Amino acid sequence: MHARPRRTRLPAAGLAALLATAAALTAPSTAHAANILTNPGFETGTLSGWSCTGGLGSVVSSPVHSGSKALAGAASSSDNAKCTQTVQVQPNTTYSLSGWVKGAYVYLGVTGGASTWTPSAASYQQLSVSFTTGASQTTAEIYLNGWYGQGTYYADDISLDGPGGGGSTGDTQAPTAPGSLTSTGTTSSSVSLSWTAATDNVGVTGYDVYQGASRVATVTGTSATVGGLAASTAYTFTVKAHDAAGNASAASNPVTVSTGAGGGGTSGFKQAAPYLYNGWGNPPAATTVMNATGVKWFTLAFVLSSGGCNAAWDGQRPLTGGVDQATINAVRAAGGDVVPSFGGWQGNKLGPNCADANALAGAYQSVISAYGLKAIDIDIENTDEFENPTVQDRILGALKIVKQNNPGLHTIVTFGTSTTGPTSYGNRLIEQSKALGADIDVFTLMPFDFGNASTDMYAATVGAANGLKDKLKSTFGWDDATAYAHVGLSGMNGVSDNAEVTTVQNWTDIRNWANANHIARLAFWSVNRDRGCAGGGLQESCSGIAQNDWQFTSITAGFTG
Repeated sequence: MHARPRRTRLPAAGLAALLATAAALTAPSTAHAANILTNPGFETGTLSGWSCTGGLGSVVSSPVHSGSKALAGAASSSDNAKCTQTVQVQPNTTYSLSGWVKGAYVYLGVTGGASTWTPSAASYQQLSVSFTTGASQTTAEIYLNGWYGQGTYYADDISLDGPGGGGSTGDTQAPTAPGSLTSTGTTSSSVSLSWTAATDNVGVTGYDVYQGASRVATVTGTSATVGGLAASTAYTFTVKAHDAAGNASAASNPVTVSTGAGGGGTSGFKQAAPYLYNGWGNPPAATTVMNATGVKWFTLAFVLSSGGCNAAWDGQRPLTGGVDQATINAVRAAGGDVVPSFGGWQGNKLGPNCADANALAGAYQSVISAYGLKAIDIDIENTDEFENPTVQDRILGALKIVKQNNPGLHTIVTFGTSTTGPTSYGNRLIEQSKALGADIDVFTLMPFDFGNASTDMYAATVGAANGLKDKLKSTFGWDDATAYAHVGLSGMNGVSDNAEVTTVQNWTDIRNWANANHIARLAFWSVNRDRGCAGGGLQESCSGIAQNDWQFTSITAGFTG
């Protein structure tokens, strides 16, 4: 763990509080009409009238609410299996929407309007909600979806009760096709793409990137990065535009791109960046440490939730105008840079507080945009994030989104380990990174707090790093060099929380091993503690051992990868 002072933790907002934000609207009643949905009970045996994300919707014969067919949405860890239907409606009119659902966290609603949900329906349960159209609204998108990692949901007998719209008043015009699709860069596992904007009679709302027939990314801008690809492999991509009514354009020109060779690692990304924390432990001036040691990068801790899905330094200090921005400005003026770290061991974190991957990506983006960042670090720890599969997947999904929206951004995940490599939760994080196409650049282990004060910290660190390297090889199919190029280490200088001791010589040997094996990142917790206090035990502002001031930082500055 990255140690921090204890303080009262704000309770994490429950999923219901985060998601149940829409309430049924009330309006004067309107004469009802027959159900205006197409294929409302899925009795055609097809998804006619419906469109489901990721190809995850299907029609099944069991379990059903009535008739012989129902919808099954196979929600995965990266896709909530959202199924939609756009219908023509009349302006300024009240409609009643209902449906029968079965499963965990199933949602029914109208895009941009009211919604309802159930956290758990062991058998079919009816959901109902009403909404009123806007003064000029002529179409409405009805949706059903499950929730990430919650498994398959079922839906049947969906009803939208109200008058149908005029047959010619809805938006049925598709956008033009995006143009000039081209590749702007590649690594051994990713391809970056850009294109020229499409046009639409109402407005383009987003773009879908396809690899062959499979949709692999959805973005709002005119660029994207597709990760999770195999090295030295050719891929063909196209892009389609869509509007708010669900109309999709024709495909752009195809572009075929080959990824780089497997030995490319992270395109030369190397970083010696010890943690510096402005909210704790008598923080030194960053430029004082830079001048004394030659270090250029700092990992700046910690970005947390200031309430809900809003990012702030330590959950309290604003992103701009405070000590943290002043530190970043000073470091950059001295020729260095920073990588902000999100999370840590305790505090009110963004991962559990943001409703989904898109919302969390928005919180990350607020920090990326505030400083024009080259890299971010997600310090994923404890039961609220690291040992929570739903939040793990949310973090990975968010990192995938910000990489697509910020070409060239490097993403780092930092987590605990055993002496022989990742724990079961660490293995899951790596496996899900591959499954979700998160394209993580560096997997950083924290090789300390093993629970035994007599641990040989050099041997334990090397054992953990080699275990991570082997896991990366088996998961991604990489060779040794490529796997090492995705490995990071973040130790704890001096006395750890478990009374282990990493000596100056230990850290020198670890740095030398890291250079010899060309890993990607070397860090430690923390610069605040990089001062001597022999026999002092675990301290916030010194290491608990005999050392010169900033000695661990000086050693780290010698990391070249």
